[in-house]
Parts: sequence; C-alpha cells; structure tokens
Amino acid sequence: MAKHAVLSSGAKMWRSVACAKSELRLDLTLACGQSFRWKETAVGHWTGVMGGRVWTLTQTDDTLWYYIYKIQDTQKEEGDKKKRTDGCLQKGNKVKNAFKADLKKEEEEPLAVTSVQNSEEEEKMLRDYFQLNVNLGDLYRDVGATDCHFKRIADIFSGVRMLRQDPTECLFSIICTSNNHISRIQGMVERLCQALGMPLCQLDQTSYHDFPTLSALAESSVEARLRDLGFGYRARFLQQSAKQILDTHGPQWLDSLREVPYLEARDALRTLPGVGAKVADCVCLMSLNKSEAVPIDTHVWQIAKRDYKYAAGSGQKSITDRLYRDIGDFFRKQWGPYAGWVQSVLFCADLKKFQSVKERSHVKQAKEEDVEERIATCKKAKMKREYNGTVKNLKTEPACHKKAKVSVKREKVV
Repeated sequence: MAKHAVLSSGAKMWRSVACAKSELRLDLTLACGQSFRWKETAVGHWTGVMGGRVWTLTQTDDTLWYYIYKIQDTQKEEGDKKKRTDGCLQKGNKVKNAFKADLKKEEEEPLAVTSVQNSEEEEKMLRDYFQLNVNLGDLYRDVGATDCHFKRIADIFSGVRMLRQDPTECLFSIICTSNNHISRIQGMVERLCQALGMPLCQLDQTSYHDFPTLSALAESSVEARLRDLGFGYRARFLQQSAKQILDTHGPQWLDSLREVPYLEARDALRTLPGVGAKVADCVCLMSLNKSEAVPIDTHVWQIAKRDYKYAAGSGQKSITDRLYRDIGDFFRKQWGPYAGWVQSVLFCADLKKFQSVKERSHVKQAKEEDVEERIATCKKAKMKREYNGTVKNLKTEPACHKKAKVSVKREKVV
C-alpha cells in the first residue's frame, strides 16, 4: 500500500520553493476555512488535491517543500468514463473494478512524483495557489502602521495568506458552508468528491479524488444522490447552480469573472441558487482575484463592534443587506484594496481552534518580559555594588593623601 510522503524519510523526491514562514504558514492558511480538502497526514505535513494532482506540503523556516504523487493515466481515463456514465450500474462497476486493479498494481511499488519536465508547471501552480507574488510582510507593515489592533494580531498570526482556488471548486465548496461548521463541511466536500470526482490515487487506505466537473454536478440525478449523502437542502443548490451555469453561461463563465470588476462579479454570482452576499464574497476573494471583497457574518460583525467600535446597526439582531454592505465598506475604507486579506487574519485569530497560538505567544512574551526584567534587575544590582564600592574606596582614602590636600590648600591661602 502506497503511503503518504514524509520529508524526514528522505528529501530526494521532494521539491522546494524558497518561502519564509512569515510569508506562509501552512497550519493556519490551510485550516482556517478557505479550502476544505487539506488534511494533516503527519506532523506538519498537509495532503490534499489541487489542480488535478495529489500533493503533500510541509515547510521549514525558510523553505516550502512539496511532494506530488504519480497519477495513473488509466485512472484518469476510467474516471472520465465514470462521470459520463453516472447512474449506469454496469459501466460503473467496470470503472470501479478497473480502479481497484490499478490500486492493486500500485501496492507493489511506491507512488513517485511526476516527471521532471512538469516541474516548472507545478511550481508555477503552487506559487499561483498561494499567491506568493503578494509580499505579506509589506502588506502587514502598511496596514499595521495605521491599525494598532491589526498589528498586535499580525505579530502573532503571521503567514496567513488568501488562496487562489479553482473557481468551480471554491463556489461549490462554499455553498456547502451555509449554516455549517468547518469539520462538517470538510466531510461533505470529501463525500462530494468521492461520489462525483475522478479517482486519482490511494494513500494509506485514503482515496483521493479530483473535484467534480460542472457537467458531473449538473446531472439530474445529483440532487437525490447528495441528499442521501447528508447534504440536505444544499443538494438542490449545488445541482441547480451547476445546471444554470452550463445552460446560461457556459463552462468557462466562472473563470471569466476573474477579469471583471469586483461588484460585477459579486452580483453575477448572486444570480445563482444558494448564493447570497457572503458566499459571493468568499468566492470573489478566494478564487476570483477580488482582494477587496470582505465576507461578512455575525463573527466578523462582532470583530467590527468589539475591536473597531463600529456602532452602525447595533440595535439589530441580524445582518441586513444594507448593514452587510456598510460593514464591508467600513473595512475597505479602513484597510484599502487588500481588505479581504486583512480580514482573514483577524478572522483566523478569532477561531477557537487557533486560541492555543495566542496562548503560546502570550506565554513566550511573558517569559521574554520576565527575562528582560531579571536582566534589568541584575544590571541595577551590579551598578549599585560598583557605586557602593567606589564610595567606600573614597571614604577610606589614606590619611597622608588628606594631609597633602590640606597643605596645598593652606599654601594657596597664604
């Protein structure tokens, strides 16, 4: 059985990109609710699917390491057949059997990374996914210069980046977030991929699938199938949104929204079933290059009131369309064109799962302050001892020296 790669077992098959942890922290960025396909498969190692490939990522202080698993061409072909014949039991069984045969063959030899000739393409893909062209240090400094609250948080939560995901994956994953929490969303997205996505490989008894295509999601049988998998009312939104995109706009429509202004892209997304203001803003920010988009929920509203003394709508119990727009405009004015990136840092810092990061930082800071205080105390004690010693020496000056001084003084007076 092929296993998940671990850097410590040998870096020969790994590739790397120079990237400091201050510019990217995998543990924060991949687990803060942007993408739901990454899992920590070993300490500090994250495995997930991106761009039709299975990756394991890890990092050292100044390097981002990545391992890409080999995908059998036969699996891709059979995966395509599986999607085209969805609902046909006989052909579905052939696909399943072919996939199992491939897996059995792979059990006899470890999965290897893809060929070296794809190296440049895959590094470019990785840089694009994490948007490494954006200098996080400069962004944090610029915002922190006028926002002391953000500066305090950013000093602890450095390396939180916005992902640039595939628009189809981002949209249909975010639709699943309605009235949901991160761990449950991860399960739903995983079941969605297992049911409708192309099989890629199997590692340590975990099967990895690509995200479903629009065509697979738009099939008429999808709603009932997803309801059986526990998607509830979201099943209808997923199937109908995919169908509406294909029927009305075409398969490249979501990608084309990267080229239009933010408000136009947001309004276009809101025409889809199950897509409200927050879902639209999440998709704009996390896949469509709209860094000014600020997704607003009650959590972010609380941040605005608690940390920025935002008073508008204080008497309301829920977020209306107008309040949503006003809070977003408030933060865009406060933070500028990368408001969505800044909001993501504060949102991440407020998640319960990351409170230990704050606690460790506070403990570290307390220890440093204690050390500094002890050093200062020691310095004061040393100076006092030196001063007292000097005074003591002056008081015990030899008597002959005193007499000499008196004689000189008297001679001057005469």
